[in-house]
Amino acid sequence: MLAAMFPSRTLTLYLARLFITRILGVLILLVLVLQMLDLLSESGNILAVPGNGQAEILYYVSLRIPQLIARFLPYSVLLATLFTFWPLNQNSEVIAMRAAGLSAHQVLAPMLLTASLVSMASFVFNETVVANSTGTLKQWSSLKYAPIPKDTGIKANVYLRDGTDILTASTVTGSGDRIVMQGVSWYRRDAGGMVTEQVRADRATYANPGWRLENARRFDVRTTVQEPAGNPVIATGITPIQVTIGKVDADGQNIFELHRSIQALKAAGRRTSELEGKWWHKFSGPLSVLLMPLLGSVAAFGLARSGQLLVRAIAGMALGFAYFVVDNAALAMGNFGGYPALIAAWAPFLLFYLVGETVLVRTEE
Repeated sequence: MLAAMFPSRTLTLYLARLFITRILGVLILLVLVLQMLDLLSESGNILAVPGNGQAEILYYVSLRIPQLIARFLPYSVLLATLFTFWPLNQNSEVIAMRAAGLSAHQVLAPMLLTASLVSMASFVFNETVVANSTGTLKQWSSLKYAPIPKDTGIKANVYLRDGTDILTASTVTGSGDRIVMQGVSWYRRDAGGMVTEQVRADRATYANPGWRLENARRFDVRTTVQEPAGNPVIATGITPIQVTIGKVDADGQNIFELHRSIQALKAAGRRTSELEGKWWHKFSGPLSVLLMPLLGSVAAFGLARSGQLLVRAIAGMALGFAYFVVDNAALAMGNFGGYPALIAAWAPFLLFYLVGETVLVRTEE
């Protein structure tokens, strides 16, 4: 039954080979052009750092190319679909296939099979290569391409909330119950958000619960009086895990690391809808490759001599680019809490799958 969904073995291999070669050709061309344009803007910043040279330029390219491949692979598949179907239609090969009794779905089946394999390869590539390179490149660019220091385990400028009150620390070292804060400030606020009391200390340790300040100094905002406060315990609602978890970069973590980060943030009582949307999008994003042959197939059918082949190609390209616009918009809405994370990640894929199938069924009729 599965074999009945495909044309003959020879025709399947012929169409799949045409499609994959065009995908690779378009992808290589896009990546080369975009990488050269990117280097024109970034090479000056890289070389401006004393000691940086050709090795750092090549290192930047090695980090940037995986990002470009991941980002523009779906566009490459869309363009490759048009570049495959255009000559097939122009040379009446599609008409010959239909005359031989093949349905529109059977003509498209080798493309969808190839796209599904590319989609799976894209998912593996994103999780094993792109996530690591993205995290490293973001860290390097934040340092303005200076050498990346070794991870010392020190966190700087930590900001935490306990209800309406605020706890800040200039540095945090250690982990678990052995966390030590330096340069601690505690701001007690009323229901209206106004600061009523400020407590400062050079050092704080975990008191289970709360954080014990050492040699604290209290400042009363209403009386403007400052006095020694001893070693008070503050922020009983803040746990060590909240201190340990900082800002999570979803693009720089694979699905397993991001899942652990989300669970830790949930345990700390922090909002995770944006990260959950990006976690689901790590699955739906690569599947966009599978949509592109379906959306671009409008260019395959219809008589070339009707003069509408160019219009059909433009329509297929418009459908493909419309998907990316809607996908980004839905993900942004999910980040703001407008949509649940699952819907924000999967609704555009399902919507355009139905649109593509509708166009194909109408073509079949």
